[in-house]
Amino acid sequence: MWREISRFGKKLVEYGLVESHFGNISVRTGDGMLITRSGSALDEIDRDSVVEISIDGTSSMDLIASSEAIVHRAIYKNTSALAIIHAHCPFSVIESLIEDSRVVPADSEGLYFLHEIPIVDGGIGTSELAENAASSLREHKGVIIRGHGTIATGMLLEEAYVVTTQVEHSCMVKYHLDLFNECKGRGRGR
Repeated sequence: MWREISRFGKKLVEYGLVESHFGNISVRTGDGMLITRSGSALDEIDRDSVVEISIDGTSSMDLIASSEAIVHRAIYKNTSALAIIHAHCPFSVIESLIEDSRVVPADSEGLYFLHEIPIVDGGIGTSELAENAASSLREHKGVIIRGHGTIATGMLLEEAYVVTTQVEHSCMVKYHLDLFNECKGRGRGR
């Protein structure tokens, strides 16, 4: 399974959805999860870059697991997700700093597939973030952590990856459309 995690880690970095050492990936394994280690370069994941930890409780392996393990645990406990990708998508981060509580896509695919993208609050690796993300992901496939990045879920890593790309695409389109409309509005006043 680490090879599948590695494949999507490379894709995330290659397409600019995350910088190499930021973000994390996990896959549910019954009562546990395989999750990237803290500080792992997502485009260089090997067998040693992934650890298995419990979903129900903590262990000494949590010390080397991603700092967001608490968030992944809460999502697995409270949703039907079997795969999670957390990325630091640039336009998603920008939109989370502009919008109050959600991003409503302007593009037809984003509107059709995502409807809206909740923005959740909470510090990195905190129980507040874990609770807010898990709660929003009960009804949505993806959320944006304010000022931080995206969390996308799926039954497979491929689905979580597609959700990640769709959230970022919708945020990029919305950002550019809003910028265009602002510039267009200024031009009328001259």
